[in-house]
Amino acid sequence: MPVTNHLLRRAFAVALVATALTACTAEAAPTSTPSSTAVSAPASRSHEFAELEKAFTARLGVYAIDTGTGREVGYRDGERFAYASTHKALSAAAVLQLNTVPELEEVVHYTAADVVSNSPVTEKHVDTGMTLREIADAAIRFSDNTAGNLLFRELGGPTALGAFLRGIGDTTSHVDRIEPELNDTFPGDLRDTSTPKVLAEDLRAVAVDGVLPADKREILLDLLRRNTTGGNTIRAGVPASWVVGDKTGSAAYGTRNDIAVLWPPHHAPIVLAVLSDRATIDATRDDALLARAAEVVVDALHVR
Repeated sequence: MPVTNHLLRRAFAVALVATALTACTAEAAPTSTPSSTAVSAPASRSHEFAELEKAFTARLGVYAIDTGTGREVGYRDGERFAYASTHKALSAAAVLQLNTVPELEEVVHYTAADVVSNSPVTEKHVDTGMTLREIADAAIRFSDNTAGNLLFRELGGPTALGAFLRGIGDTTSHVDRIEPELNDTFPGDLRDTSTPKVLAEDLRAVAVDGVLPADKREILLDLLRRNTTGGNTIRAGVPASWVVGDKTGSAAYGTRNDIAVLWPPHHAPIVLAVLSDRATIDATRDDALLARAAEVVVDALHVR
C-alpha cells in the first residue's frame, strides 16, 4: 500500500492524538500488567472456569467489570493471548479519534493486490473504494481483514495503533503485524497479544468512558451492537433482554475471542473479555466455550 501525503498527515496526527491522550491520563492510575498467574475470581468461580477449561480442552482467560458497582470477575486475566481480530474495534476507535465525523465519508481507494483472505465486503468494492465509515463497518461487523488493514493504513500502521493504546493507558498490548499475519500465533509469542483485563479496559475506555466524544462513541457502539459474527459467543451466554455490542477474533492454536460491552436493563454497562486457545496449531475453535464463560460471569455479578 503506497504512502501518500494524506497518510503521512494521518500518521503525524495520530502521534499528536496519542500524546494528548497520554497527557490526559497522566494523573490517572496506569494500566497495570497483572501477573500471568493472577486469578481474581472468587474460588468457586475459578473452579467453574477451570472446569470449562477441562471440558473444552482449552486455556481460558476472562475479565469482566460492572461499571456501576465496580465488581470484577477474572480468571487468567493477566495471561497473554493472541488478540486476533478483536483489534478491529480498537483500530476503528483510533480512526474515529483521528478523523472528524465528516471526514469519515472520505472515500479510500485500494487495489486488488491489497485484498487479503476473509474480506467479504472489501473484495466487492475494489473498483469504487469505500468510505472510512464503511471500512470501519466492514471491519467490526463482518471482521473483514482488508478493512482491518485499511484501518491500520489510515492510522499509519500497527505502531500507530500501539501509540494510541499507550495513550489511553495500555502499556501491555503488543501491536506488531497486519492481517492476516497477526493471526499466525504460537505459545509464548508476544507479538499481537494482550490480556483479558487490558483488552476489557481498552474497550471500556473507547466505548464507555470519555476517550471518544459522544458522537463518535455512538458510531462505534452502533457498529459493535450490529456485529454479525458473535451470535454464538458472548451474546449466547447472556440473558436475551441484554443489549450486547461485541467484536470477535480467531487465530491459530484454536484461538477464539470475544470482547463486549453488555447493557442489562436498567443497569450500568458491563465490559467483558473472554479469550481462549488450545495446545495444537490446527485445533478447532469452539464458540460454546465463550458462551458458557459468559454465563458464569453473569451469575457471578448477580445482575439480571
